[in-house]
Amino acid sequence: MPRKVKSVRVPEELSAIDLSGIIAECEKYLRDLESVAMLNQQGEREAAEALLRARQADLGRRVGLKVWEARKQAALERLSHKNEGNPA
Repeated sequence: MPRKVKSVRVPEELSAIDLSGIIAECEKYLRDLESVAMLNQQGEREAAEALLRARQADLGRRVGLKVWEARKQAALERLSHKNEGNPA
């Protein structure tokens, strides 16, 4: 029996992630899933599978970009705080 997760630790770099942007991408993905279902109903199975594969890859790339942007922003903030204490 799998154990239940009581808490999840999120890296501090991801505290500033654009959650609304990720949700918007997921909404677009859900709309595409509806299109896939309609294509399947119309008997166009190959087109439905192609759309699904393409959209899954696109969703992964876009969410990955949001994570990368959040980590980049956290690194810039860390550098700016570090440089404030050390005058050049």
